[in-house]
Amino acid sequence: MIIEAHDLRKTFTAKRGRGKTEQVEAVRGIDLAVEKGEIFAALGPNGAGKTTTVRMLATFIAPTSGTARVAGYDVVKEAAKVRENIGYVSQAGGVDENSPGLESLMLAARISGMSKKQARARADELLEAFSLTEIANRPAKTLSGGQKRRFALAIGLVTAPPLVFLDEPTTGLDPQNRANLWDEVRALRDQGTSVLLTTHYLDEADALCDRLIIVDHGQIVAQGTPNELKKEVAGDVVTLRLKGVDEARELLAAQPYIKEVRAEDDLLRAYLDDGEHGLPRLLRALEERSLTLDSISLDRATLDDVFLRHTGRSLRDAA
Repeated sequence: MIIEAHDLRKTFTAKRGRGKTEQVEAVRGIDLAVEKGEIFAALGPNGAGKTTTVRMLATFIAPTSGTARVAGYDVVKEAAKVRENIGYVSQAGGVDENSPGLESLMLAARISGMSKKQARARADELLEAFSLTEIANRPAKTLSGGQKRRFALAIGLVTAPPLVFLDEPTTGLDPQNRANLWDEVRALRDQGTSVLLTTHYLDEADALCDRLIIVDHGQIVAQGTPNELKKEVAGDVVTLRLKGVDEARELLAAQPYIKEVRAEDDLLRAYLDDGEHGLPRLLRALEERSLTLDSISLDRATLDDVFLRHTGRSLRDAA
């Protein structure tokens, strides 16, 4: 395992008015095991504890309690060894806005202990790998968001670490740049690099990761591969908007071909293993009760449905 964590916890002291303080549990007992050479995601809304967990694993903050080993080293007792074996790309990036991206790469390489010649060779290698050579000498503030994120990723890989932490790597990027960065992350895995990323984007976790955890209020509420988690819910989900939600919910919950029914305001979600054949039967049942639909849709179950099942609310709304 490249990462092993047991009962990892972090409590902060938050200031309140009139000199009062309050203990805030940001992470409440995380158990984590990430294998070598996989893309692993921590999925959840903002404030769920994802970044705090990653910062503990990267040795930036110490756990309040619990243990963790990264690349075989204890994150508290052997923090320096952990840092030698990881790359870290924060939400902010790490590229100096007023300097060329090449200079930021060279600085990172020199700080890691490389000679000037070694640093330049490694910088050139990364510039080529991320298609940044032509813009290497442009000030970072003149670059697009996607170009800056590629530079940030390159800086995180200067030491060719076996493990890279990516904290919300595509926040603020347009769809094309997001897709391009996904390709870069997959390429890292193909080269044998392990990746742990945090995200609140459902499609990102589904498309990229080999396995994931879903985090809410500092705890893991579900974990597995994307397909495993979606199969736990159902194969398909029918979303209905109608009046008489309570009556419709009771009616649909009694249908043998429907696994589960969940209500949100004037919405109903019915989970079926086979939506294609179950949908006509569902519509007939509603018609027999004279329940009128405002809208209806049939989709494959998503990670949002998994989050809804475990927390009682939609991840899209929570995020």
